[in-house]
Amino acid sequence: MKPSSLAALAASRSSEATATARLASLVNNVGFNNRKPTLEYTSSEYAALMGTNLEASFEFCKEFHGMLRASGSGAIVFNSSVSGLTSTATGSLYAMSKGAMNQLTRYLACEWAKDNIRVNAVAPWYIATPLAKQVLKNETYRRAVVDRTPAGRVGEPPEVGAVAAFLVAPASSYVTGVVIPIDGGFTAHGFIPPKL
Repeated sequence: MKPSSLAALAASRSSEATATARLASLVNNVGFNNRKPTLEYTSSEYAALMGTNLEASFEFCKEFHGMLRASGSGAIVFNSSVSGLTSTATGSLYAMSKGAMNQLTRYLACEWAKDNIRVNAVAPWYIATPLAKQVLKNETYRRAVVDRTPAGRVGEPPEVGAVAAFLVAPASSYVTGVVIPIDGGFTAHGFIPPKL
């Protein structure tokens, strides 16, 4: 995230308002991908992807920490990916950004527990978003995704939203520091031999 963007964010809130403001939840839901072999990434591509996928969320957490603490029961949810849990051929930068996000989730959950702030992450596999649908137009690729997913289908956006909603709700008040795969069993899927 560009420093100028962060400065604009901070300037948009008056000191008087932030002294009394409370925020119950923060959902960090921003990111993009740039798939290519590792040796082909440029330093500017690295900066853009890491800045958007990781640094922006990190800075938002710091920016809103005081308001979350003031709420008495704050909750942060990161939108991560199964690519931060296992290799999915999404590109090393994307995988690295999500892996770091998963560790940030665990670390902040411990560091900010004293402030009554819970921190969790959702880690989706293929979800039928407009972006994913472009990739899944290729029937061979789509079939490979579905065949590797025990649920036998791609996920739907409300299935991610429902878990995120749970993680910011009082019902999850004892849940913190976890990364929840929303993947139809993809990350649990081991070797399934063909029928002989």
